[in-house]
Formats: sequence, structure tokens, C-alpha cells
Amino acid sequence: MATFFEGESHTFSEYLLVPGYSSTQNVPQNVTLRAPLVRYARGEQSAITLNIPMVSAIMQSVSGPRLAVALAQQGGISFIYGSQTPEDEADMVREVKASKAGFVVSVANLTPNMTLAEVMDLKEKSGYSTMPVTDDGTSHGKLLGIVTSRDWRPSRDPLDKLVADFMTPRERLVVARDEVTLSECNDIIWEHKLNALPIVDDNNHLVSIVFRKDYDSHKSNPLELLDEHKRYLVGAGINTRDFAQRVPLLVDAGADVLCIDSSEGYSEWQKITIDWIREHYGNDVKVGAGNVVDGEGFRYLADCGAEFVKVGIGGGSICITREQKGIGRGQASALIDVCAERDRYFEETGIYVPVCSDGGIVYDYHMTIALAMGADFLMLGRYFARFDESPTRRLNVNGNYVKEYWGEGSARARNWQRYDLGGKKGLTFVEGVDSYVPYAGSLKDGVEGSLNKVRHTMCNCGALDLDELREKAKITLVSATSLVEGGAHDVILKDSTESNFR
Repeated sequence: MATFFEGESHTFSEYLLVPGYSSTQNVPQNVTLRAPLVRYARGEQSAITLNIPMVSAIMQSVSGPRLAVALAQQGGISFIYGSQTPEDEADMVREVKASKAGFVVSVANLTPNMTLAEVMDLKEKSGYSTMPVTDDGTSHGKLLGIVTSRDWRPSRDPLDKLVADFMTPRERLVVARDEVTLSECNDIIWEHKLNALPIVDDNNHLVSIVFRKDYDSHKSNPLELLDEHKRYLVGAGINTRDFAQRVPLLVDAGADVLCIDSSEGYSEWQKITIDWIREHYGNDVKVGAGNVVDGEGFRYLADCGAEFVKVGIGGGSICITREQKGIGRGQASALIDVCAERDRYFEETGIYVPVCSDGGIVYDYHMTIALAMGADFLMLGRYFARFDESPTRRLNVNGNYVKEYWGEGSARARNWQRYDLGGKKGLTFVEGVDSYVPYAGSLKDGVEGSLNKVRHTMCNCGALDLDELREKAKITLVSATSLVEGGAHDVILKDSTESNFR
């Protein structure tokens, strides 16, 4: 006979937090949102710690290089989508790692005999307006000069004009030797009123560039997530089909953590993938797994060696897995079950495997609910798709600005590897939709606003960090009538421009 779970399957909207005692120390500026990203042993610390408990979903319409940089600046991490060629995904990872806060290896380089038309094309493709000129056009060739957007005007200069005729030559450049520190570079930048400072070796070969904007960015983003070389941290999605080809390229590109992207993770395919990575890289390559919706699935992946486990099937705003296949579970119920198993696993083995809640977040308060229920961090798709930095187009539809947003299981993405169960390759039916989401401006403003609410709610619960929130949180199930009572009711509302999606 089938196994029946007791009670109903619940979502985040069916719960509320009950305030606890808060002292005079419980003020938002005292709250830390640091969270472990990968497994660790009792008495140790996670090898990667997030400064905010937010990661972006492994989706074409969400996690590109621009969003990855923007999220890392706020203290979270993006997982570059894997539904593209391994080479293209590795290039995206490489682009993020080159956009570090500090010494940047140039990825947009010129030669003296290139034309203005080629410069404009490279600027359009790369997004960079400052481009070094080297003898061989590589990142570490002999530095001959530099070109910025101030050196040419397409309305006046002919498109066949050579770089050699409008670049700033090497003898007029202020440069620094490669033994210089970042602090010394910033002093040079300010002293000479520079926007960019090339770093060269003793043979005048380009090593890197330090940008004024990176210094300014670091000062305005104190939580930014950086590696030991002051580069932004970035993750990447993989699948259970071509991992042997994809993983080496992503590791070589500098990916800090990988995650198996699958709609259902309680599978031998995930074990095979993790085993291959462990055989070839040991524990040096961090890889998360999922998705699961109960404790049994969590324990299986934890035993397989997953660095973290993602929870959630069918709860995403663009996901129709539940109505297509009748499989899944309410996100709150799934998260409660999995987090309880994580704690048991920690008590039994001394190994803590972080839990990622993936899906089901509609309102900002759902984030706090999920964290209070035990999630170490949250994976968000729709939330990040709304911002300027997501890869999709911003459109005006019926007088409202929106961003495109589609699921990996939609006919548009056709990411069959995510839904692969072996056998014939291909997407036999869709498990996602193609849609729009309300445009929400910049990621920085959106994330700061959302996490400000989280911090305030944590103070109401008497908690100053996420461990304390889980320990002190008091959570109540609410009725349908209570949900109505919780919003504006029995009044006539004045016109408001405030978004319902904040």
C-alpha cells in the first residue's frame, strides 16, 4: 500500500511568525545574515559562507554574468545556468571571475591594426569601454596602449580608422608594477585622477587592470562576496548527462561551487555525478544536489556527499510539474521535513549539510518564514528575474514595464537534461511556462529592501542571526479567514503605486 503523509501539504502563505521577546540590542543594524553554503564537520566552519542567504536560480532567464556580479556585490552567489554549451557556460563563469573587486584580468583586448568598427563591435559584445592594446591582442601581451570611450566618436571618426591612430600610447600611460598592493593602486588612481590603472610586469607585459569603479563599488558594498584573490564568487549549474565534459571546463574557468540542476534529485543519476566528481577532484570541487521534498531524499543525497541539498518540487512560479505529473509537495511542509532530517543527520554523523529552499517565495516575508523553518539559504528565480541585471528584455506591456521570465522546462528553454530520467534524449512534455514578471529596478535596491524587512522581523523574534532565529522562532498555522484579516480589509483604498510584488 502507498505511504501516506499525515496532515496537509502547506505553503509559506499559511504560516505566520509570532513575536518573541526583543531586547534593546535587537535592532536591524545588529543583525547578521551570514549562512553556510557547503557542508562542514562539527567544530569547523563552512568553506564558503554567504553574507546574505540568497542565491539565484539556475535559469536562462535569471543567472547571467551581469546578475552574478550584482548579487555577489550584495553578499550572495549566482549559479550560472547550465542549459547551454559547456564552453559558453565556462565563458560566463570566466567573465564573472574577471570582474573582481581588485586586479582585473582584461577579457576585451585590442591590437594596433584593428579598426574602430572592430572596437565598437567588441564593446557591444563585451560591455567593456576600457580596452588595453597589446602586441598580440591577448590579456597578457606586451602593453602598447589603451582605448577608452573618450578616444573615439563614431559620428566623426571613420569606421576603418586604426586603433594605433586613436589609442593612448604606452609612453603616456600611468602604470604600476605587478608587486604593487591594491591599496597602493588606489592611491595612484586618486593621485593621478585615473579611471583605470594598468598593471605590468618587468617586461611590460600586461598583468591586470585596477579600476576606480571597483574601489568605489567595494566601499558601497561592504558585504560583497569575494575569494582570496578579491574576485567575485560564482557558482554554475551542471546536469547528470554531460558532467564529464562540463565540469572540467567550469573548474578551469574558476567556478567556486557547482550544483546539479534537476527537477527531482532522489536519483542514482545524482550519485553517479557526485561520485565522478569525487573520483576526479576529491573534495576540492564543491557540488550541491537536489531537488527533494522529504527527509528520505535529503539523507540519500547527504550520504552521496552533496555539499548542500535543495528542497522543492513544483513550487516555482513558472513550474507546472505538479499539474503535469502530480508530483511534489507544499514548499513549507517539504522544508520542515527536510530540515528536521538535516538536524538528525548532524547529530548522528557530526556533518552539517546546509539546506537550500528552492521555490515558493512570493512575498518578502516568505523569506523570513523559510529561514525560521530551517532553511540555510534561499534559491530565487522570479525574484531576481525582475531586476535590471537579469539577462532578459524589459518590455512595455499594456502600459506596464515587465521583464521576460520562462522556466527551464518550458518550450522556450527546452532544458531536457534537467528533467532527464534516462533513455531517449529530449523534452517530451513541458513542465514550465513562458511569462512576464513586473519590472523592479536594480538588484541592489531590491535586495536591500527585502532584507531590511527580514532583519526587522528577526528583531521582532528576538534574533540577531539565523541560528538564533531558528532557535527562537514561534510559528503558527493560519486559517483562510486569518489570511484575509492580515491584509487591508473593510476600507476603500486610495490609489497606490506601490508594487504588490515587493
